[in-house]
Amino acid sequence: MATSRKSKSSRTALALVPSGQENMSFRKTNEAIGLRLREGRLSLLSRKILNVMFYHAQNLTLGQNAPIDSPVNRKYFWVPLPEVAHDASYDSKDTALLKEHIEELQNIKLHMEDEHQWTSERLVSSVKLVNPSGLNKRGGTVWFGYAFPPEVFELVKNPGTYTKLSIYYQGMFRAGASLALYEICRRYATNPSHKTSIESYEYWHGALTGTPVGTELSPYKYFKRDVLKPALAEINATTDIECALIEHKRGRKVEMLQFEVRLNKQPSLDFPAPPVINSALIEALGRLGFSANDAKDICASNNVEKIESTLAMVRERMRAPGSAPLDAPAAYFRWALKNAHNIAVRALTQEISPPPAAPSSEQSNLERFLTARAQDAINVYKELPSTEVHSVMERFRSSPVAKNVRTSKGLEHPMVRSLFGRWYALELWGEPTAEALDLFLQQMTIEASGNA
Repeated sequence: MATSRKSKSSRTALALVPSGQENMSFRKTNEAIGLRLREGRLSLLSRKILNVMFYHAQNLTLGQNAPIDSPVNRKYFWVPLPEVAHDASYDSKDTALLKEHIEELQNIKLHMEDEHQWTSERLVSSVKLVNPSGLNKRGGTVWFGYAFPPEVFELVKNPGTYTKLSIYYQGMFRAGASLALYEICRRYATNPSHKTSIESYEYWHGALTGTPVGTELSPYKYFKRDVLKPALAEINATTDIECALIEHKRGRKVEMLQFEVRLNKQPSLDFPAPPVINSALIEALGRLGFSANDAKDICASNNVEKIESTLAMVRERMRAPGSAPLDAPAAYFRWALKNAHNIAVRALTQEISPPPAAPSSEQSNLERFLTARAQDAINVYKELPSTEVHSVMERFRSSPVAKNVRTSKGLEHPMVRSLFGRWYALELWGEPTAEALDLFLQQMTIEASGNA
C-alpha cells in the first residue's frame, strides 16, 4: 500500500519556499551530471523526470508501495504518476505526452569505461503504469513503476562522489540547457577555484543540448546566442549560484569553454510555474516543419499565449495575398517568436493615431523603415536551415537586383547585405504599404518615449 503523503496544499506551499527550507533534495552522482549520450536525447521535461526518479528512488526501497503485489513488481520503484508530474513541474493533463517523455529516457544509451571495464547500458531499463482499478478507467490511482539497469542502480542508490541538488530549483527552468548547465556549475560551486573544467565546444554542446555524440554542431556564435546566454541569464536570476562564461580562443576562434561559479548569497524569489506543454501546439508546430523534439523544446521554453500569437501571425503571413510563398515556415516562426515583443507593440498601436510627420523628415522616416524591414528579413534568413539558405541565396544571385554585383562574399559584403535585405523583404512581405510605415513610426514614437 502507498505510504501517506503531504496534502496537495501543503506541497504547493512548499514549492514557494527557498531551497534551504524544504527537503526535496537528492544526491546526483557526478558521473550522471553533464551526460554525453551515445543514443537518444534529453529534453527539458525528460531531465526533470529523471531527477524526480532519482529523488524518489533514494527515498524508497524496491517494491515499496507496489499497487499489485507480485515478484516482478517487487523489483520496481513505485510512485503515483500525478506525484511524478507535480514534482517535475508538469502542469498539464496530457498524460500521453508525459508517457512519451518517460519512454524517451529508455531510448538513452550510455557508455561507461574505466581502466578495467567498458559498459554499454540504457539509462532506464523498464517502466510501468499500473492502475489496480483498471488502466483505462477513470477511477483509482495510476502508479508509475521504474527500474534501473545494474550500473545505473548503484550510481543512484550508492553514489560515490556526488552533488546535492534540489527539485525546487529545477522547477524554475524553462529550457533543458539551463537545467543541464546549472547541474554542472553547481558541482563546482564549492570548488576552491570556483571554475568548471575547461572543455571543448563540442563537449558543452552535447552536454547542454542533450544530443548524442556525433550530432552536427551549429556555429558557435549561434550556440552562444541561443543556448549559453539564455541559460546563464536564467541560472543567475533564479538559483543559488551565479555563473559567468569564460572563452578560450586560438586566434579569433573560440575553441574551449569553462564557467566561473559563485554561490549566490541573495535569497531566492518566488517564480511562476513553468508553462504547460500542450500536445495541440506541438502538432501545430509540426505542421510548420518542426521536428517533435524541437516543438517540445519551444513549448517548454515559452508560454502558451506567446506561441499561439506567433502561430497566428505566421498563418496570416502564409495566407497573405500577393506575397511569395514561405520557403521555410519554421524559420519564419523562430524569427517571429524572437521578435514577439515588437510585434505586440505594433498591434497595440493600431488604435493610436500616428503623430504628424514633418515634411522634411518624410524621406528619412521611409528610409529608416525600409532599413529596419531589410534587417528583419536578414534575421529571418539566418534562421533558415542550411539547404534553404543556399536556395534563397541562389535566387537572389539570379535576380535583377544582384546583376553586376559581386556576391562571392555573401552577406559579409555591405553592399550585398543591403541589396539582399531589401530583396528578401519583398519576397517575405511584398511591397511596403503606408499602413506598415505608419505602424513603424508609431513604434518608434513609443520606444522613444519609453527611453526618455
